[in-house]
Amino acid sequence: MSASSAFNDEKGGSSSVGEPEYGHDPASGGIFSSDYKRHDDLKEMLDSNKDSLKLEAMKRIVAMIARGKNASDLFPAVVKNVACKNIEVKKLVYVYLVRYAEEQQDLALLSISTFQRGLKDPNQLIRASALRVLSSIRVTIIVPIMMLAIKEAASDMSPYVRKTAAHAIPKLYSLDPEQKDQLIEVIEKLLADKTTLVAGSVVMAFEEVCPERIDLIHKNYRKLCNLLIDVEEWGQVVIINMLTRYARTQFLNPNINESLLEEGGSGDKTFYGSDEDEDEDEEEKEKKAEVAAMAKRKPYVMDPDHRLLLRNTKPLLQSRNAAVVMAVAQLYFHLAPKAEVGVIAKALVRLLRSHSEVQYVVLQNVATMSIKRRGMFEPYLKSFYIRSTDPTQIKVLKLEVLTNLANETNISTILREFQTYIKSMDKDFVAATIQAIGRCATNISEVRDTCLNGLVQLLSNRDELVVAESVVVIKKLLQMQPEKHSDIIKHMAKLTDNIQVPMARASILWLIGEYCEHVPKIAPDVLRKMAKSFTNEEDIVKLQIINLAAKLYLTNSKQTKLLTQYVLNLAKYDQNYDIRDRARFIRQLIVPTEKSGALSKYAKKLFLALKPAPVLESPFKDRDHFQLGSLSHLLNAKAGGYQELPDWPEAAPDPSVRNVEVPEWTKCSSREKRKEKKVEKPFYTDSEGESGPTESADSESDSATGSESSSGSEESGSGSESEESKEASESEEEEEEEEEEEKKKKKKDLKKPVQERVFLQTIAPSSTLKSYELLHRITGEGLSVEYCFSRQPFSPDANMVAVQMQFTNNASSDTKNLHIEDVKLQSGMRVKEFPEIELLPAGETATAVMGIDFCDSTQAANFQLCTHTRKFFVSIQPPVGELMRPVFLTENEFKKEQGH
Repeated sequence: MSASSAFNDEKGGSSSVGEPEYGHDPASGGIFSSDYKRHDDLKEMLDSNKDSLKLEAMKRIVAMIARGKNASDLFPAVVKNVACKNIEVKKLVYVYLVRYAEEQQDLALLSISTFQRGLKDPNQLIRASALRVLSSIRVTIIVPIMMLAIKEAASDMSPYVRKTAAHAIPKLYSLDPEQKDQLIEVIEKLLADKTTLVAGSVVMAFEEVCPERIDLIHKNYRKLCNLLIDVEEWGQVVIINMLTRYARTQFLNPNINESLLEEGGSGDKTFYGSDEDEDEDEEEKEKKAEVAAMAKRKPYVMDPDHRLLLRNTKPLLQSRNAAVVMAVAQLYFHLAPKAEVGVIAKALVRLLRSHSEVQYVVLQNVATMSIKRRGMFEPYLKSFYIRSTDPTQIKVLKLEVLTNLANETNISTILREFQTYIKSMDKDFVAATIQAIGRCATNISEVRDTCLNGLVQLLSNRDELVVAESVVVIKKLLQMQPEKHSDIIKHMAKLTDNIQVPMARASILWLIGEYCEHVPKIAPDVLRKMAKSFTNEEDIVKLQIINLAAKLYLTNSKQTKLLTQYVLNLAKYDQNYDIRDRARFIRQLIVPTEKSGALSKYAKKLFLALKPAPVLESPFKDRDHFQLGSLSHLLNAKAGGYQELPDWPEAAPDPSVRNVEVPEWTKCSSREKRKEKKVEKPFYTDSEGESGPTESADSESDSATGSESSSGSEESGSGSESEESKEASESEEEEEEEEEEEKKKKKKDLKKPVQERVFLQTIAPSSTLKSYELLHRITGEGLSVEYCFSRQPFSPDANMVAVQMQFTNNASSDTKNLHIEDVKLQSGMRVKEFPEIELLPAGETATAVMGIDFCDSTQAANFQLCTHTRKFFVSIQPPVGELMRPVFLTENEFKKEQGH
């Protein structure tokens, strides 16, 4: 029996035929039922004593909200059930209250004590829901209560409640900004949270409340990088965007050397440069050469934390969420070295193919990236070809990308593609294609004539819009080399009888006026025709007729003097004040009178001055100063709340601020150290080794290290004399009993193969150590290097692994100054270099020992092995076993340690 039928039975019968059956449609009643009646029915169910009826009513109410129906008048009936003992009803009540608490603040305040009790509920969902409702009541009077609730929730055992506390922080901040200092303390506490559920939410709160407090991120930077892969998808987007800006303030520009070299090597003169500036150019070249030399002397070394961020975000390019992929793409574009940015191209192209709903945003970003990083998208040229089913805005953006990717090798393919686009029925798209052809012609001089001839052929097109756009683009192209294309100018002059689009007519008239000396016979005739139709022309055309008349008057006054006066007289009485003003101004300049000022002497210089050809640029040029993927980048204007992408620092800030203190290993007590000298069962299994260390091994171990403490620090005194005497008396009998067993085990141990013996911080025989090749003699031009892990303590630092290196000079000449440079390590790793080998004669061998702290990881240590003539890139990667140190424990000691 359903809850609704139970309610009907309780009222004394089933619903009549004329009444709607509310139970069938949870979001609305019958067709003819009024909202009042439906809500009245729900109110009675909510007032019932049966939890099943309340649950059914709440399900229907929540379903109404989900469908966009207004259920605000049910607030009094719902809020009464906030104290219901049924957990399912209570959850739905809280869902309803979150939606309407802000609208019904007075009624919500009456139940605030119930919400406060909910914060102590054993169920984590109820605690979180109560906090969510409390933060949704937008009343200043309860700010202290909200603050206390958030602080308590931030220390809750449940990560879900702590996540909700992070969500409540921006709500409280927007209600009362004066609480910022207290909220920052809560954010700092939540940033230290190690659960992935909280990370994204607290970073969002950080971005809303205190994005300028970059110091809060320092200690949590590495943790956020490592947690990133497991954080929820929308949290990943927030964290990646925040870390992008963080990295721009804390690390050096990875492309700084490249940019300096480009600046130093660019010898191009400016557009307005002349031969007179050669002396200044020489000085600039010298300065740039110095900059380039400086860049070569100081090679860039990437900060390990910078590398950590790039390495941990790269797998997210495979995310199923398009926003995550876009976030990683913008991070790589803004932060990665030029050689590594290419990895994002494939991911973005995959998004274009699989997520049609995000094509517009993806193409916006690709259009910006393709201006500076053209090479990364060239292999995917065909992915940007336009389909007939694409919307116009997508077509225009794909055109933009294709134009940016055009170069000498692929321009013929792209122009063939453009040729088919011009036949499209989409006029806006055709106009954009013609503009794209013009840009290709501007950027690639080899195809300028081809593009120009193709555009001239379009002038005979039946569509006026195609012709008009072609005229505008041809005008811009002709400005580059007008003397070579007088025939085209003549051809365009003939089109004034047919073309009716104002912009096209105005462009033709400007072109004829600007280059009237190239068409001296045709230009006056064009002015004559235009004077006839002057009164019927559009304003933009009239202004160009006046300009044409002025230029012809100055260059060919015999033929055009009367025509010019006629045109100026017509313009003098035009309805548009701009045209009237232009006519008066030009008359005073070109027709000298007694009242004319000094400007009339310079009329030719004013009207016939050489004008630079227009630069056809992409609208996405220089848009990358906005963070890619942001609303500001989309609009090309700074949106409200946008945080600027910081410039790279000139000098790297202190990287130690990101170091987190790690507690030292528990130091061994003196009693434990004494017992290590005795023969006991080893930690390893029987197959790995049964016997303890030999006496000689013990003595060497003691003399070499003095203690087995992993921190390498020496303890003072090893305890008092009274403690030692007491320990000696306790263990004297044990030593006597074990002495004979020890001798037997020593003999047994010596008969075993060397690999089965386990030494405690002792030097193993070199014959048993496995050697690895670091540098082959062919690669090293006669120098070969092998290394092995000596399995002995590295005396300067016990935390380091000792690596023994053997250098062999197989060449016929001596090798000098063998040393290490440009060490590149992962976060936390350290290297102690071996002393420089000043001379290694031909045919000789030398040995050196270096120390490496791999920080309990198997990541490789990368560095350059340098001689007096060459540098070789090498790396050392340790097997897991070489990072472990054997320790002997008794069974009791092992159980004790295991208990810890």
